[in-house]
Amino acid sequence: MSLNIQKLATRLSFRQLQVFLSVYQHKNYSRAGELLGLTQPAVSSQVKQLETALGLPLFEYIGRRLYVTTAGEQLAASAHVIFNELQLLQNNLAEMKGQVAGELKLAMVNTAQYVLPHILRGFVEQHADIDIRLRVMGWTETLQRLENNQDDIFVMGVVPQGKSLASLPFLDNEHFAVAAPHHPIHQQTEVSIKDFLDSPLLLREPGSGSRQILEVFCQQQHLPLQATMELGSNDAIKQATIAGLGVAVLPKLIMMAELQLGLLRVIPLAEFPLRRSWCLVYPKNKHLTPAIQAFLAYVKNNIKTIETIFSALPDANNINPITQSSA
Repeated sequence: MSLNIQKLATRLSFRQLQVFLSVYQHKNYSRAGELLGLTQPAVSSQVKQLETALGLPLFEYIGRRLYVTTAGEQLAASAHVIFNELQLLQNNLAEMKGQVAGELKLAMVNTAQYVLPHILRGFVEQHADIDIRLRVMGWTETLQRLENNQDDIFVMGVVPQGKSLASLPFLDNEHFAVAAPHHPIHQQTEVSIKDFLDSPLLLREPGSGSRQILEVFCQQQHLPLQATMELGSNDAIKQATIAGLGVAVLPKLIMMAELQLGLLRVIPLAEFPLRRSWCLVYPKNKHLTPAIQAFLAYVKNNIKTIETIFSALPDANNINPITQSSA
């Protein structure tokens, strides 16, 4: 190690680099401090010490906006390499001790938030050294991040077609036709799928997973599908259905409480529920780190246990909200 490098090493710390990268990412001293549990002056002090050690400014204000200098961009690239090497070192040391460590980045569509936490509980108990980063987002953003390989594993109810993807189905994803208890459709002795589709129909935006499930069904049955109203989330559709704005098809897991409370009622259609599977999805050629392999193995080996967790939920077909609410 050269003398100059030794001198620089004595003036730098991992904490300074961590603070710098937080400011670099968020372009805001106060926000970086909030995330790191530091005050804004403490963040400024750490960055100033780093700039003094390097002899160059890392950030500059133009007007009221914070910009990264050329030196800052160079340091960010090097700091990412340093922390990646530290992560690799941690993984290798943990493997030598017979443990699995490292970071696991999970991304999931909004509806999966009703599923994944129940699975993670057992996994975290077995793998306490794995640092889990969890991101919840809409269908479009999920597809974009999958396309760009920005996360390790994606949790979704509809696997994109025409792409080189691996998937592990692990749980039924049932969708039921529902309406508010006072909706006129419940007054019909028998309800056909045509009656349902001809009612004011609430749908997700084009391209969303929940909408695709209904679209595929209608294509297979040669039935037209026309939305009366489009909404941007399943929760929005659920609330609009409760309000009586129309009928909808929704995943069972997001509306069990509303069914039991009598806020929603299942429409008895012979063709329903529509069934798909919740899946873990990732690119086929993706490098599987020990943390990714551990999570895939855990889910694969515990599918029966996962099914048992969710089988404890009431059968949506057998819930009679009107009887319950009048009891």
